Amino acid sequence: MGRIGISCLFPASWHFSISPVGCPRILNTSLRQVIVLSILAAAVSLLYLSVVIIRSKYGWLSKDKKFQRYLARVTDVEATDTNNPNVNYGIVVDCGSSGSRIFVYCWPRHNGNPHDLLDIRQMRDKNRKPVVMKIKPGISEFATSPEKVSDYISPLLNFAAEHVPRAKHKETPLYILCTAGMRVLPESQQKAILEDLLTDIPVHFDFLFSDSHAEVISGKQEGVYAWIGINFVLGRFEHIEEDDEAVVEVNIPGSESSEAIVRKRTAGILDMGGVSTQIAYEVPKTVSFASSQQEEVAKNLLAEFNLGCDVHQTEHVYRVYVATFLGFGGNAARQRLLGKQTGLTPEAPFLDPCLPLDIKDEIQQNGQTLYLRGTGDFDLCRETLQPFMNKTNETQTSLNGVYQPPIHFQNSEFYGFSEFYYCTEDVLRMGGDYNAAKFTKAAKDYCATKWSILRERFDRGLYASHADLHRLKYQCFKSAWMYEVFHRGFSFPVTYKNLKTALQVYDKEVQWTLGAILYRTRFLPLRDIRQEVFRAGHGHWRGVSFVYNHYLFSGCFLVVLLSILLYLLRLRRIHRRAPRTGSLWMEEGLPSQKGPGPL
Repeated sequence: MGRIGISCLFPASWHFSISPVGCPRILNTSLRQVIVLSILAAAVSLLYLSVVIIRSKYGWLSKDKKFQRYLARVTDVEATDTNNPNVNYGIVVDCGSSGSRIFVYCWPRHNGNPHDLLDIRQMRDKNRKPVVMKIKPGISEFATSPEKVSDYISPLLNFAAEHVPRAKHKETPLYILCTAGMRVLPESQQKAILEDLLTDIPVHFDFLFSDSHAEVISGKQEGVYAWIGINFVLGRFEHIEEDDEAVVEVNIPGSESSEAIVRKRTAGILDMGGVSTQIAYEVPKTVSFASSQQEEVAKNLLAEFNLGCDVHQTEHVYRVYVATFLGFGGNAARQRLLGKQTGLTPEAPFLDPCLPLDIKDEIQQNGQTLYLRGTGDFDLCRETLQPFMNKTNETQTSLNGVYQPPIHFQNSEFYGFSEFYYCTEDVLRMGGDYNAAKFTKAAKDYCATKWSILRERFDRGLYASHADLHRLKYQCFKSAWMYEVFHRGFSFPVTYKNLKTALQVYDKEVQWTLGAILYRTRFLPLRDIRQEVFRAGHGHWRGVSFVYNHYLFSGCFLVVLLSILLYLLRLRRIHRRAPRTGSLWMEEGLPSQKGPGPL
């Protein structure tokens, strides 16, 4: 049986043959041919390995959310690229009681995943400073002259117009949200102020501004926005990517009969100001009520909302409890405590356990002078403050007997802001992870220290740079008040380990306005996704990623290059062996051809 020769795809000297027993072999191979074959095999292998390795690397980057959040924190301080046409903008004006502030936010085009939120961050100018501006007084000061409101707010809008690219103005949403100062005004005055804004602003500015973009928001809405902003920065609305992440089982509101889903555990927030204290946290499980009256109260304290872009998807449906307690801020509580005390002469002052040892103080109250002397007794101070919690015997209640859903203390996390941070950090230098036993000991020691020694330490700069004498004077009281509100008022056990007191999250102050624009732009990703689907239907190749196109092109280029190289080598071999064609035919077992005879 003869041999079958295969040489059509290779240079003439690269002759493969199959023997009768079917075993392939390579004939007439030279060293150079072996080298070329080796190079070809190495190139193909290298191409394959590079595709596998780099694709796995990109896949790791896309899955490593912690790395992405770190990278976002680094790039978040860079100046916003206003020349990038894919960057979108949004504006929120916070009209508070003492003044109004404008915040400009920006975000890149949505990534196309309907389960992801927009990547919103604060816009930064060319000097890398946040685009924020504040004016005084508060908008409520124009209650009797609402026609002046648009002139009052124009400097803020001019400021934003200078930073947002002109071509983007018509698609940039503007929200004017009014808080505490406006809430106390009669509804007629609120309406007159909002009407002036809605009438005049569209005349002078091209921002996307409709009737629903200017309103007075409730304390509940403000609390929800703050909760959204904090958890967005913490990455708690992202998908579960790692096995060690804290998760929670959630009964989606409205679908309690369905099976519970598992998603990232969100963080609760505690915020104690000078006048009020607020708490907000997710209630993952369906709650029950002790009475119909309690159920009615709970409706005003529980907010259910969908952060996703598609109302039919329940992945981002949250049930959040928000309660604000007026009179429970640090300064207001101090006034309540002293309102029932006597001590009208320096010789017989009121002995105050909530002031540092031996300090003397005088305050004006109801036209009279109240004389105080500190005894520095932290435990007695706490005992004195306990009746002011106004706790009741009813189950599931907190301060003032207000309804509070149960908290799963073993699987929860809270962040404490404002006074929670100042109390632990400014003087005691214990900000961060809260430990009740260590905090109590430090507070006791501070209260029992003579005022003269505390003043000496202050003069030596041993406390936080922004701590002043007012903080030193009332640190003992506020430590006791914070402790009682947290443990007795909100019923957190003294063994609770998951409270973090903080001034910032990831080195930046998080405003409730971030949560507001996240919530109010939640449907924008759906618009972007539909546009992408439309474009994909008219040109599917555009939907292929750049990385894929890059390697496809590289692979094709390499194949073409190798084909050209092999073809040139084949021509060269044929040219060199042209005189020996007869011998080649003999090697193949064919009879040698004779030249043509004479005609």
